[in-house]
Amino acid sequence: MSSHREAPAISQDPVADNTDVYAFVSPDRPDTVTLIANYIPLEDPAGGPNFHQFADDVLYEIKIDNNGDGVEDITYEFRFQTKVANPNTFLYNVGPITSLDDPNWNVRQFYSLTRRAAHKKKVLAKKLASPPVRIGPRSTPDYPTLAGAAIHDLTHGRRVFAGQREEGFFVDLGSIFDLGALRPFQNLHLIPSAAAAGVDGTKGFNVHTIALQVPKDDLTSKGATPTDPLDPKSVIGVWASASRRKATVRDVDDDDEKDEEENPVRHAGPWVQVSRLGNPLINEVIIPLGNKDLWNSRHPKGDARFVRYYNTPELAQLLPVLYPGVFPNLAALNASGAPRADLVAILLTGIPSGLIPGFQNSTGATLADMLRLNVAIPPAGAPNPLGLIGGDPAGFPNGRRVFDDTVAIELRAVAGVVYPLIDASFTPDGAAALLTDGTSNDVPYLPAFPYLGHPHEGYEHSHD
Repeated sequence: MSSHREAPAISQDPVADNTDVYAFVSPDRPDTVTLIANYIPLEDPAGGPNFHQFADDVLYEIKIDNNGDGVEDITYEFRFQTKVANPNTFLYNVGPITSLDDPNWNVRQFYSLTRRAAHKKKVLAKKLASPPVRIGPRSTPDYPTLAGAAIHDLTHGRRVFAGQREEGFFVDLGSIFDLGALRPFQNLHLIPSAAAAGVDGTKGFNVHTIALQVPKDDLTSKGATPTDPLDPKSVIGVWASASRRKATVRDVDDDDEKDEEENPVRHAGPWVQVSRLGNPLINEVIIPLGNKDLWNSRHPKGDARFVRYYNTPELAQLLPVLYPGVFPNLAALNASGAPRADLVAILLTGIPSGLIPGFQNSTGATLADMLRLNVAIPPAGAPNPLGLIGGDPAGFPNGRRVFDDTVAIELRAVAGVVYPLIDASFTPDGAAALLTDGTSNDVPYLPAFPYLGHPHEGYEHSHD
């Protein structure tokens, strides 16, 4: 769900579907920031013989705005290339893969990383190896070692990884999209059923991850390393995207004389964005069906056109209807017609100074969907997965860590738990602070880069 199959067009193009974006000050290297962009939703591990991989014809990018105008100032570009050692076999591998140069591994991916800033491009690395997918105990007997070998250290303290990871996002997909049921509380639903624990709809699935760890001065305005959280220069905006060439041409000439290995598909023209993601759940839940494809094609600087959906979110209107009598105060707020300035601040501008003591992550007046990270706020000693509303300013919506429970956080925000920051006379409903979908991740996150857990293997895995 965070942004899995969230729009009609991108649901048919999974290799370009950006599912989650994370940005946080690295807990084990607090002088750096970790940026993660995931692609390919609900990736079943048993995907052979053509296992999931990045697309050679997609431009993957992680973008940084460090002056608050909703336009990228720094971009990290990733381009992939697939190499097939033996095209005369159907096999991904012909024996155990024990290293990144193992001759048994037939289908490999390499990638380049380019940093673009101030109209200058610098290639940071070429021909970096991605690890294989995790197939099973015979084909990938020591997967952690293979994945570790694919973590590449670059200049200026940068570190990069691109490959398969466990799906770290957790959500009860089956319940939420069954008319908005929240499985721990479905006994209170308009169409009730017995209360039961949540079911993680992403359990047992993998994603393909691009992870980048860079020093803070690689991201901030004028290469600063802010230490004061109230310094406006301490806040950056982060989002990721996927783009395809404007034109695709397919060769329909049935010429028997042509090389049978020649690619009949050609791509040409400028890059055109087909997917983007900053904050979780926006295109999934906030943006209505008729505008989802449009939203994916646009850039954050133009998000003012969508502000009405933040000011009167459909989910806020539905909660009092689907749960009769549970949200009377939210129903009254809805009836008042008051715009949801709390959600606009959290999701489109950042939280300004003065609302929460010692905290801000505002990027100014420009309305733009971006993760906003205050890099001067250190990692928490005892992290709370509820982030800022759980008293942990190092977590979402101050950036986003891999373990942050963004479903619970955003459900509670939509239900009004933070509206008193805008109107002190408003009292949130008691149920608002309890909202959750009752799920958690089943695979441990890693304590170090790239933080997301090792992927499930195809040979043996299970889904809820």
